[in-house]
Amino acid sequence: MPALVNYVVDDDFYSGGSFYTNSTDLGRLCSISSQVDVFYPPRKRARITAPFVVGETLFEQSKQASIDVLPDECLFEIFKRLPGGRERSSCACVSKHWLMLLISIRKGEYESSKAVKENTDSVSDEDDGYLTRCLEGKKATDMRLAAVAVGTTGHGGLGKLSIRGSSSSSGVTNFGLSAIARGCPSLKALSLWNVPRVGDEGLSEIAKECHLLEKLDLCQCPSVSNKGLIAIAENCPNLTSLSIESCPKIGNEGLQAIGKLCPKLQAVSVKDCLLVGDHGVSSLLSSTSSLLSKVKFQGLNITDFSLAVIGHYGKSVTNLMLSGLENVSEKGFWVMGNAQGLQKLVSLTITSCRGVTDVSLEAMGKGCANLKQMCLRRCCFISDDGLVAFAKSAGSLESLQLEECNRITQSGTIGVLSNCSLKSLTVVKCMGIKDISSEVPLSCCNSLKSLSVRNCPGFGTAGLAVVGRLCPQLQHVDLSGLCGITDAGLLPLLESCEAGLVKVNLSGCLNLTDEVVLALTRLHGGTLELLNLDGCRRITDASLMAIAESCVFLSDLDVSRSAVTDSGVAALSRAEQLNLQVLSFSGCSRVSNKSLPSLKKLGKTLLGLNLQHCNSISSRTFELLVETLWKCDILF
Repeated sequence: MPALVNYVVDDDFYSGGSFYTNSTDLGRLCSISSQVDVFYPPRKRARITAPFVVGETLFEQSKQASIDVLPDECLFEIFKRLPGGRERSSCACVSKHWLMLLISIRKGEYESSKAVKENTDSVSDEDDGYLTRCLEGKKATDMRLAAVAVGTTGHGGLGKLSIRGSSSSSGVTNFGLSAIARGCPSLKALSLWNVPRVGDEGLSEIAKECHLLEKLDLCQCPSVSNKGLIAIAENCPNLTSLSIESCPKIGNEGLQAIGKLCPKLQAVSVKDCLLVGDHGVSSLLSSTSSLLSKVKFQGLNITDFSLAVIGHYGKSVTNLMLSGLENVSEKGFWVMGNAQGLQKLVSLTITSCRGVTDVSLEAMGKGCANLKQMCLRRCCFISDDGLVAFAKSAGSLESLQLEECNRITQSGTIGVLSNCSLKSLTVVKCMGIKDISSEVPLSCCNSLKSLSVRNCPGFGTAGLAVVGRLCPQLQHVDLSGLCGITDAGLLPLLESCEAGLVKVNLSGCLNLTDEVVLALTRLHGGTLELLNLDGCRRITDASLMAIAESCVFLSDLDVSRSAVTDSGVAALSRAEQLNLQVLSFSGCSRVSNKSLPSLKKLGKTLLGLNLQHCNSISSRTFELLVETLWKCDILF
């Protein structure tokens, strides 16, 4: 070893002389902190004769006995004998050339040397994979990956790596991913988003070296094909989670290999991969049915056959998401429900699938005995009859969410509440929901604790009255975006809630006034924890005074774009029982610099304060708040 370190060559080692004419060029090569990442192929380094100063004397160095003049073969042997990760990291900081040499050495090659074997006990924790690294945008380069590969050794080992948005000409390539593979065999989770220059070669290197890989996430990787995915399947038997999105070269063959060779797979998501069809999905489901619990398929060219396979082989599936399946008909969903294989299914989400009709929806309700959460988005062929039939057949249903299902009316939602023990109902942008007066006796739904009706312009006073009669045990109410409701319509609902409201969201309800807030604080001030009045422009300081007087447990208050002033802020600050953690005055133009003392007092408990678009608050006031409320995240 000493002989190698002191190795010196004579002047004619390079017949052509140095490629670099001065020390500045060499410095550019060696600077690891350069703004531009440039790859220099391994070669023998030239000896540089450069002037330097000792004391006051300037002279030429005739000969340089330095490790810099060693050929790469010698450096390679030296680096292999470095005892630990700290020493390797130090060497990697010398130059890019040394960094390139270090990443060319596989982790196993260090362990095979005698010097490392003698230190096995001291570095045995290097492979545990404790560390997480995320490279985004311009920071995602091959050089940074090489530095990560060397730098994480000896510090817990790299366990999770995420690369996002590396689409530039200097972005990550197969070379960078290969460096990670050689230096980080402890890698367990890899996420690649928008990395067009990474292909099968890089992924194959990961598969070859990182046998502990458990999670793989590929998004917008146009150069990765079935070949790379097959390599993962053949070499990573511990794979438990696979997510593939917008990878146009991945198709059935890759999924078939995953299903056949990855018996521990528990979660799979395949989105917008046009080459994936029935053969890939059916092979994946039929081969991994024993452990596979989470499944998501979106934008695929699959037919009724795939849904029949899901219904038959999905015996362990607990969460299922199906979206944009244009080639699946009513028959496919009907067979999936009647196959009786989804007995463990707990959560089902279906979006933009024309095959979901009243008939198929009822079949799914009957076939999924333990279904607790159901979400239907943009399913335009579902009517009130199908929804009520589903509610009757799905006896375990606890949560129902309907978004942009425009054939559903208020009669359908009332029928659901009357026929099952729902705990949560959410209705969003369903244009068929319109006020109807109902004098028919209704059975109470005492189980419903959470009601959310958002952006349904037809829902108003009559609908609120029905809800008040049906659901006396409500604790969470979200009526955001309902411009038509008034004080007269909301007050009966507030009076009928017997359990005490905990979370109330009235954002965008333009016609509500202080009267509602006064009633809310009087009736539910002892239980209220969250109140959102964003955009309620008729809310004034009277509401803040009532909140300060009556609310004991309130921790989150939003009065953005309202008519509150400095007086209201002062009233809040005087309430000794208040323990606010999140407070928003965004867009309140009447809150000014005069509120500085009050905000400082409130800030003793605040974790978040929103003062955006408060035009009467100056930058100086904001700076003073930042200095004083150092624990609080302030937006301005």
